[in-house]
Amino acid sequence: MTGESMTYEILPGLGAIGEDRLLGGQLRLLQPKKGHRAGSDAILLAAALPALAEGPLVDFGAGVGTAGLAAATRQPALSVVLVERDPELAALAARNAGLNGLDQRVRVVLAAIGERGDGALLAGLPDGSAAWVAMNPPFFEAGATRASPVPNRRAAHVADTPLTLWLKAARRALRPRGGVTIIHRAEALGEILAALATGFGEVAIRPVQALAERPAIRVIVSARLGSRKPAVLLPALILNGPDGRFTPQSEALHRGEAYLA
Repeated sequence: MTGESMTYEILPGLGAIGEDRLLGGQLRLLQPKKGHRAGSDAILLAAALPALAEGPLVDFGAGVGTAGLAAATRQPALSVVLVERDPELAALAARNAGLNGLDQRVRVVLAAIGERGDGALLAGLPDGSAAWVAMNPPFFEAGATRASPVPNRRAAHVADTPLTLWLKAARRALRPRGGVTIIHRAEALGEILAALATGFGEVAIRPVQALAERPAIRVIVSARLGSRKPAVLLPALILNGPDGRFTPQSEALHRGEAYLA
């Protein structure tokens, strides 16, 4: 991420809005200056997606659109659906699509993950239509962590919908042989694998470590609907070297110059 520009405006539910640049400056992003902000998780999620041709890719819980827009930037023919329940964040996601010249390939659906998708269906996201689903869901269950007083940060970090329902929604959205990629805390791996046991196979697990000698802080897990191929454990991604700087691989991923898929 590069330096942030001046404040664009003040939104009632989000506060001051500024502009940041990601992927080595390729992606412009309007987002709140306080609260939950785009970071490595969304960029790594986009880098872990396979080549999807025209897709569509559906980004669950898209926020201001970071992961889905990063994927659209990386894959020039890819169409993307950003699913977000907060109207102000969804509006920012739509503006970000236009800001990056992606509004012909990216659209926003206002819907809550885990609820029966009538609203999403009416908005043009029918069951069985997605080539792939990407998700970076809230990491913590209610009561498991001290919730932020900033509403958008609290909603991004504290789940009010179980992870199993996110993956059930992905299963419903996907076309046959479609797939899902999720980034989450390493401690959630057991829950993710249990939820993927119904309907998914070809599970690929990549640990993400801040330093080579430290335990994983994240896992990136992909799976394919209807596949019977066995699971694989991929080499760990090491984010930082001993000096605290990004490793060459990590730097290339954050600049949009390499892939994890």
